[in-house]
Amino acid sequence: MCGRFTLIADLGELAERFQFPVPGLEFRPRYNVSPSQDVLAVVGTSAGNCEAAALHWGLVPFWAKDSKIGYSMINAVGETVADKPAFRTAFRKRRGLVLAGGFYEWRKEADSKVPMRIGLRGWQPFAFAGLWESWTDKETGDVLRSCTIITCSPNELMSPIHNRMPVILPEAAASAWLNPAIEDPAVLTRLLAPFPSDRMEAA
Repeated sequence: MCGRFTLIADLGELAERFQFPVPGLEFRPRYNVSPSQDVLAVVGTSAGNCEAAALHWGLVPFWAKDSKIGYSMINAVGETVADKPAFRTAFRKRRGLVLAGGFYEWRKEADSKVPMRIGLRGWQPFAFAGLWESWTDKETGDVLRSCTIITCSPNELMSPIHNRMPVILPEAAASAWLNPAIEDPAVLTRLLAPFPSDRMEAA
């Protein structure tokens, strides 16, 4: 799973790299982003453009009775995400990029666990494959936009550390992931592959 990550890059660098407008966007670098907090994401708009959004980490499906379900929805399994009721509509229509600079896992060693920071070589910012939803509280009318991070099987770097890893999307795959015209589950599922281990590092 992916339960903690970092994002400390400059906002201007992120905007240039992931092609979203900056005006009006509130952002602060963080070394320990955790579930139930807002994360910085890139989502598509109805006009076909991209925008940055602050999304609550822990997806709340539009049909949920209350928002507490989000605590168990911080991750979605890539192999089943197209079919699970909580994720399948967002998988077709509400895909996004969750921006990060590294993520944390704990490697088992004897009787202890060693924290590891994992990311791209040189610690460049990258995008997790995410899904997002908009949920309305029927009592208050408040709207909550939330997200989940998709996971896949580990690559060679990650397999000694954990049996899952978050899906990191290369640039071409990220563009396809955001493309609203692509709804074929087979095409989308092929994008949810382990990132090449020779382009990553762990410390």
